[in-house]
Amino acid sequence: MKISEIKQALAEVEAVNFRLPSGEYLPAHFHVTEVGLVSKHFIDCGGVERQETVANFQLWEAGDYDHRLAPQKFLHILELSQRILGREDLDIEVEYQQATIGKFGLTRDGNDFVLTQKQTACLAQDACGIPDAQSFALPQLQVAGCTPGGGCC
Repeated sequence: MKISEIKQALAEVEAVNFRLPSGEYLPAHFHVTEVGLVSKHFIDCGGVERQETVANFQLWEAGDYDHRLAPQKFLHILELSQRILGREDLDIEVEYQQATIGKFGLTRDGNDFVLTQKQTACLAQDACGIPDAQSFALPQLQVAGCTPGGGCC
């Protein structure tokens, strides 16, 4: 999800609900404690220099059970953060405390914002000798012709 998409969604919803990949909802009393710009400048294992920049939201919960973040308040926080984020329509990454800080993508499902799982990946698979997905396909076994000592099992 991009900044423009969450702003549009916040203008349409009556409540701000975040759902984890497990289907569990964040407690209604969560806070948006940070909206920031995260830039990553790195070299992948193939020696290619890369840069990534995302808008980062940090979600947190405390014991203030009467707290509810209204969509208008969240929009106001995003407006304030524009001086940090700039005008680029950035992808959003969400941090949420679990056993450790979890990093998630973000999408929308109806009126809910859904935290999506993020995965690590090798960006230079060809340089690392990692075969493409088709190379992992298992050969078709002829089970009917399999005999002890035949080498097929």
